[in-house]
Amino acid sequence: MPDSIGKRQRRDAKTKKAAAREERRIARAERRRDRAAGLIEPGTPIEASEDLSYLDVVPVAEAEPTEQS
Repeated sequence: MPDSIGKRQRRDAKTKKAAAREERRIARAERRRDRAAGLIEPGTPIEASEDLSYLDVVPVAEAEPTEQS
């Protein structure tokens, strides 16, 4: 008897997740080898922050404390 649709979908989803896990594992191992060889800097790569100039947000300076007598 053939698999039901639900079983097939679950099996396909598990297969996709397993493939993604394997790709991440291989990428991590490659980065570790590159770090050990000195090709890349140790630690998490820090990407440039997103350009937010299109928001037209002006940073608000902190107000000076007023003297209370």
